[in-house]
Amino acid sequence: MNILKFKYTLLLLSKWVFFGSLIGLIVGTTTAFLLETNDYLGEFRERNEWLIALLPLGGIIIGYMYMKYGKVFYNGTLNDAAQLNNLVIDSVNGKKNVLIRMGPIVYLGTFITVLFGGSTGREGAAVQMGSSVAEMVNRLFKLAIVDTKIFLMSGISAAFGAAFGAPITGAVFGMEMSSLGKVRFEALVPCVTASFVGHYTTTIAWEATHEEFIIHALPEHSFIVFAKIFLVSIIFSLLSLSYCQLRHGIQKFSEKFFKQNHMKRAFFGGMVIIVLTLFIGSQDYNGRGLHMLEQSFSEEVPPFAFLAKLVFTAVTIGSGFVGGEAIPLFFMGATLGNALHSIINLPMSFLAALGLIAVFSGGANTPFSAFLLALEMFDGKGIEFFFLACIISYVFSGHHGLWPSQAIYTPKSRLFQLLNGQTIEHAEKKE
Repeated sequence: MNILKFKYTLLLLSKWVFFGSLIGLIVGTTTAFLLETNDYLGEFRERNEWLIALLPLGGIIIGYMYMKYGKVFYNGTLNDAAQLNNLVIDSVNGKKNVLIRMGPIVYLGTFITVLFGGSTGREGAAVQMGSSVAEMVNRLFKLAIVDTKIFLMSGISAAFGAAFGAPITGAVFGMEMSSLGKVRFEALVPCVTASFVGHYTTTIAWEATHEEFIIHALPEHSFIVFAKIFLVSIIFSLLSLSYCQLRHGIQKFSEKFFKQNHMKRAFFGGMVIIVLTLFIGSQDYNGRGLHMLEQSFSEEVPPFAFLAKLVFTAVTIGSGFVGGEAIPLFFMGATLGNALHSIINLPMSFLAALGLIAVFSGGANTPFSAFLLALEMFDGKGIEFFFLACIISYVFSGHHGLWPSQAIYTPKSRLFQLLNGQTIEHAEKKE
């Protein structure tokens, strides 16, 4: 009997290592293409600032793609690719199905958004492509329906690990993203395999590079320092909450006002971005904003840069453009930390790093992934500070987040009377 169990375990382990490796290989390749193309298009836009005038036209194209090709009915349920990461989360939670075409659509939409100056990132496109690849592999091999969720989590892990050069974070992110307060360890082996294979495929096989952020100085350990970190972490959590609420508000308003016409929504959003750009007098907040993000670690940036990026990104994503929100959240957190350093009297690069991680933790509701990202991104420096910041931001951001479809399995506070499995969207309505 023990021999049979051993053989079954070995067979199951081999199965998930194989499929995790296959998903990681494909997703690592597609993510390398995403990174290189985004870099090229971003640099091209910076040399041709007039391209911002074409953003509304780009919005019409993106809206048309989602309206024409992004909707499929499965078993009487509408699966709409325009729901972006929310569709991925619903699919992991067994409510809907990821579309294989979702990946190519979001890639084209992301390239258009980046080229014409929408404020966006990359992790959303990578995650949706990763999920599409996982769904494709699942259907190709015609495996059991019960394995679908594990395939999708593996695709998420491969995408995040490859997109940010953080394979440990990617492995946990795939298991943590879909459910607040629950890490799905049943997908541990394929998620770890997919994330590491995806990362090394991107960086070694295709030689793609990632941004590097360096902490030049750390504060000393003292009660005062920890008190300051507690305070700024609350501020960072409120920033993530503010962004999520504004973006959700813009999305709901635009969908209702334009009656779910994504072409009109995005066209109008593109016009608003043009007006905001003219008002600011700079394109520092269009595109990914990597230059100012890197600058915030070494020299002072405009004190309200975080607020400008918040508005630009909320309008961009809320009106129907696509890409991702992690890089914009990094930007907001790092620039806010930069602005606070003279007030709080902590090292600039440290506060920028702390803000980058804490805002992501509060917005994504993934405190463990955020902490691991800090370890990988900053070479393990200041781990006790980052752990505290991730937990505080996660708690004080409340039941809000980037993705309303996230299921709540453990409320952040006993004050909230929530049933197991209710979503962030339900919690926000109840509040």
